[in-house]
Amino acid sequence: MPYKCGSYHIIEKTAISAGVYSYGILCPDVAEIAAPGQFVHIKVEGFTLRRPISICDIDRRNGSIRIVFEIRGHGTRKLVDAKVGDSIDMIAPLGKGFTLPDDISPDRRVITVGGGIGVAPLFSVAAAFRENATAILGFRSYDKIILANDFKQNDVHVITCTDDGSVGIKGTVTAPLEAELVKGDVDMVYACGPQPMLAAIVGICEKAGVPCEVSLEQRMGCGVGACAVCACEIKRTLNDSDVSAETAGAETLGMLMVCRDGPVFKGEEVVL
Repeated sequence: MPYKCGSYHIIEKTAISAGVYSYGILCPDVAEIAAPGQFVHIKVEGFTLRRPISICDIDRRNGSIRIVFEIRGHGTRKLVDAKVGDSIDMIAPLGKGFTLPDDISPDRRVITVGGGIGVAPLFSVAAAFRENATAILGFRSYDKIILANDFKQNDVHVITCTDDGSVGIKGTVTAPLEAELVKGDVDMVYACGPQPMLAAIVGICEKAGVPCEVSLEQRMGCGVGACAVCACEIKRTLNDSDVSAETAGAETLGMLMVCRDGPVFKGEEVVL
């Protein structure tokens, strides 16, 4: 996948929740080629390794992208010091994004399922489908909720879950997902969040016979597949055209890089 490397200006900065920030970045060359589910790799002053952050939204008309990130360590804490007007050293867009159909017709229905900061990369997917999308968003508590209003403002049907029951459904995202799938006519489920959540979602989708794609959260070094820090195990069914008739249909295990070959994978292929 092509990517750009350069210095870009921050045009918007907002604290949207405790320890969670939204940045708008003016980068016409990146916005032109970016796709939902891809990520950026940002150099933070004083740190050797870049920080990978998912692309939350893409505005091709204004030549900008939006990233939403959570303070998780010294690097992201330092990134919060940046101000509107400051430049940011960024490589983007990186990785393989979500698979969206060429035509988003009224009869297509999708579900996006996000947990915590994993909600962010799903926003542009749901916004593309608008009223044909249902977003199931899971958080620990009311004060951790992010982007729910953004989804609603794009006509997406939102189901909010909190662990403590302070807002919406008390519990995890799995029960609402099962309830939505029972209604039928779901073309795809897109998910991002903690690994146990993704494992549960993949199992639910397999049982319902609905395809799903998952975006993996993983530590990264280089961002382009060279260092192998973000290797993940993948299982794939051997294709008739690639192997002998005796082994066709069997599963093979292998290692792929989340940064280069993902972060989005078919749910049934990931060893979670």
